[in-house]
Amino acid sequence: LSVDHALSAHRINLAVFTMKLPIFALLAGAAAAFAPASTPRAATSLNGEKVDCFGATPFIGGNVFVGKTEWDLLTSEWGSAETGTFLRAAELKHGRSAMLAVTGFAFHKLGLTFDNISPHEYLSVTQGIKFADLAAMSPVDAIKAVPPEGMAQMFLAITAVEIYELTHKDGKLASDETVAPGLQPGGLTGDLGWNPLGIEVTDRRRLSELQNGRAAMFAISAWVAAETIPGSVPFPPLPW
Repeated sequence: LSVDHALSAHRINLAVFTMKLPIFALLAGAAAAFAPASTPRAATSLNGEKVDCFGATPFIGGNVFVGKTEWDLLTSEWGSAETGTFLRAAELKHGRSAMLAVTGFAFHKLGLTFDNISPHEYLSVTQGIKFADLAAMSPVDAIKAVPPEGMAQMFLAITAVEIYELTHKDGKLASDETVAPGLQPGGLTGDLGWNPLGIEVTDRRRLSELQNGRAAMFAISAWVAAETIPGSVPFPPLPW
C-alpha cells in the first residue's frame, strides 16, 4: 500500500511539474526579452559597508542625522547603494511636487488666479466652469471642481515626464540600451538632464533643492490640513 501511495504521489508531483513547466518557460522567455545581453553587475553594499547619505540633516547640530539607522538598514543590510539612489530620487520628486503645490496654493490664496491673468474666461466651456468660479472657492474645493478632462491632462503631463526620465540618459534618448536607463539599478536619480540656462549644478544647489522640498512637503501638508479640518494645525492662521 505504501508503495502504491508513493507512486501515486510521484505521478501527481510529475503532473504538476509538467503543467508548471510551460508557465516557467513563458516567464523566462519574457524576462529574457527585456534582459541585457551582457551587463556587468552593479556594485552593491550588501556586505554591510555604510553608504553616504547626501543631504543628511544633522540632529541638533550633531554628527548623527535624522533617520540614520533606517538609511543604513535600507542601503546596507536590506538593499544597496542603488537603493539609496532610488530613495533620494523619490524624495527629490516629492519635494518638487510639494514646491509646485505650495506655489499654486499660495497663488490661489493671494488672488493670483487665472481669472485675473488669463485672456480666457472659461476653464471648460462645455461644462460651464469659469476661472472666476474656481477663484471663489478654497484651493482644495477648486481642485475638486476641475473636470475629469483637466485631471487627465495633468496626469498625461506627469506621465510624459516620467517616461522621459525612464528612457533618457544625460539628456539623450538611450536608444542603444537593451533595458531602459530608468529600469536599471541606480538609474532613477531625479536628474532629467534639462538645464536650458546652463546653471552650474553644485552640491550647495542640490542641497538647497532638497531642503526646500522638505520644507514644502511639511508646508503643503499643514495648509491642506488647516483648510479641511479647522483647528488641526496649532499655529496662528496665515494673513489670508
